[in-house]
Amino acid sequence: MNQSKAIFEEAKQYIPGGVNSPVRAFQSVGMDPIIVKEAKGSKIIDVENKEYIDYISSWGPLILGHASDIVSNGIMDYIHKGTSFGLPTKIEVDIAKLIHEAFPSMELIRMVNSGTEATMSALRVARGYTKRNKILKFEGCYHGHSDSLLVKSGSGTLTYGVPTSEGVPQKVVEDTLVGEFNNIENVKQIFKENQNEIAAVIVEPVPGNMGVIPPNKGFLEALRTITKEEGAVLIFDEVITGFRLGFGGAQGTYGIKPDMTCLGKIIGGGLPVGAYGGKKEIMEMVAPLGNVYQAGTLSGNPIAVKMGYNTLNYLKNNQDIYKTLEDKAIILEKAFNEHIEKAGVPARVNRVKSMLTVFFNGQDVVSYQEASTSDTQMYSQYFKGMLAEGILLPLAQFEGMFLSAAHTDEDLEKTIKASKKVLLSL
Repeated sequence: MNQSKAIFEEAKQYIPGGVNSPVRAFQSVGMDPIIVKEAKGSKIIDVENKEYIDYISSWGPLILGHASDIVSNGIMDYIHKGTSFGLPTKIEVDIAKLIHEAFPSMELIRMVNSGTEATMSALRVARGYTKRNKILKFEGCYHGHSDSLLVKSGSGTLTYGVPTSEGVPQKVVEDTLVGEFNNIENVKQIFKENQNEIAAVIVEPVPGNMGVIPPNKGFLEALRTITKEEGAVLIFDEVITGFRLGFGGAQGTYGIKPDMTCLGKIIGGGLPVGAYGGKKEIMEMVAPLGNVYQAGTLSGNPIAVKMGYNTLNYLKNNQDIYKTLEDKAIILEKAFNEHIEKAGVPARVNRVKSMLTVFFNGQDVVSYQEASTSDTQMYSQYFKGMLAEGILLPLAQFEGMFLSAAHTDEDLEKTIKASKKVLLSL
């Protein structure tokens, strides 16, 4: 038994399924997980000392690569001064100012500890602000594991939410409506059936949790229009896209100003951090200014915020990095498409900026409906083949690849060569 297998077997005795987040179990690709020992730059090294080019990037936030000296600069000074106070610190103000500069729509910002906390809190505020109860989310868009967001659509049209997790009471999700991403007529019909009842529409402007799916031209603009007309709060969940698509996230890229925004991951430099914010009049509903309560001892933790500040400040002053990242992704996209065509494999590559997904699907993937018909067994074969070549891809068909500044030309060449070999073997 190798070390990874031994550690995983021991983990299963103490941790549910041996992992602290389900995708890490590698069940979607039909194998036991590799156990990470360390990482630097674009590489992850497992406990067997095998090296992999990593395209997970901790699911997006490691835009400067693993163990970046830029991100960790000065962190030991902060640690030596104390790791948690439960009281205000100046670095919280510094990062709030920096986030506001990048996202002007976030006029007031509240720090939390995760993307889940951010979306859960934003919805509570939206309900308090509008005095309405219903929310609209989209099938395939993941917004964390809070109860009201763990739903699926049933028929994918006008049905109420059905819990997709045991332990979530039906009553909790009765006010959660589910729409079809990229289908604005579906959204209009849902509003028509629920007039003056919808508090908020929450959306990943570029979904990354059913694979990467670009918004159709005009879809986000239409969401902005209909929410204004109907008096609903438009919430952009930019936990993945924030500071990833550009310094101003998806809203900067597409020129849309939502009412509220949720951020996470990258604003902590990879440490556990989240934030939500929006229009001043909405955020003034939050205690101590208003009656919507949300709190947390570790919210705005100085260590995590310092790491995040380092990251965001670097991105602010080096925005050419975004073109470099996209150029790398385009190289992979082009090569993958060429190899797919040559191999005759039913597959599609979706890419938005430096995020991409290879869907093993014979049709264009524009929503969850198409994504869900992808050949997960073929993806599993592709994943295993690439892993054997030293390339670590997302652990499920329905996740995205993330490029980092640490990925070198040599990394790309090795990845392209491996992908050609594996696709031709499928």
